[in-house]
Amino acid sequence: MNFVKTFAAAALSVSVATSAFAAGHGLVVGVSWSNFQEERWKTDEAAIVAALEAAGATYISADAQSSSTKQLADVESLIAAGANALIILAQDPSAMGPAVDAAADEGIPVIAYDRLIEDSRAFYLTFDNVEVGRMQARAVLAAMPTGNYVMIKGSPTDPNADFLRGGQQEILQAAIDAGDITIIAEAYTDGWSPANAQRNMEQILTANDNNVDAVVASNDGTAGGVVAALTAQGLEGLPVSGQDGDHAALNRVALGTQTVSVWKDARALGTAAGEIAAALAAGTMNGDVDGAVSWTSPAGTTMSAIFLAPVPITADNLNVVVDGGWIEKDVLCAGASVAYCN
Repeated sequence: MNFVKTFAAAALSVSVATSAFAAGHGLVVGVSWSNFQEERWKTDEAAIVAALEAAGATYISADAQSSSTKQLADVESLIAAGANALIILAQDPSAMGPAVDAAADEGIPVIAYDRLIEDSRAFYLTFDNVEVGRMQARAVLAAMPTGNYVMIKGSPTDPNADFLRGGQQEILQAAIDAGDITIIAEAYTDGWSPANAQRNMEQILTANDNNVDAVVASNDGTAGGVVAALTAQGLEGLPVSGQDGDHAALNRVALGTQTVSVWKDARALGTAAGEIAAALAAGTMNGDVDGAVSWTSPAGTTMSAIFLAPVPITADNLNVVVDGGWIEKDVLCAGASVAYCN
């Protein structure tokens, strides 16, 4: 699609962290958020802003509000606003080709933030999402080594959903082959929406007469929807996985209604994004970024990438998120009687 600059300018409300170009450098980094209403992105943003300020760069941003069409217009407007580098959290990564093209035409580097944009010109920064899926499945399998499993996947437009699902399957396959567990249903969750996850889980419970023993849910939002559906049927406490370290999910881990939340410290990801964006804006090539590796996607696209390490949080290591300053102990332990909270 072609960008229409007048529409893009009207569609975008750009927020600016500083009122003028940063002293000394004058570099500007634009961040295009897919949907800034999700809890975790505010944490990412604070880390990005801090890293850019430390590098002497200015932050501008736009919220696509879950619209890939608006996101394309947002990117054009961020470019028009003077961005020297772009960080894109893609609403629909498969729709972001024109955004990368527009940036490349202006010589502007692009970071595919947390979600893969399949383009060799983009720098891919994320956590190891295949390993996140493995961690989720390991924790659920340890809690429920036999029985009927349900797989609640992420958004069908997000490549991470399939990376996670692949990691989950790696861990579960031996138990499936042995006949210990059976995957009785699985469903994608449009937009990673907790409400959609809850609706999918409700339909699966109805179709299977509540004969479910464990649920591998792919993030904390979908896990929340799953737990709500289970609780409504008196099944609260079945093993359920998640990821992101959302405060509500960590409290569910303490309460025993969620088995694991794989913690991906958004502060580390945001800091890395800000530092990498500042370096790229200043002329560093993708492959010369500190810590970058050459990575080939399942579709065969070779990209420069950095993968950060996730940490599974269960009832046995709740102290990790408190000690790391991620959550206060009273918030984590609200209503919980697990050993760490006593």
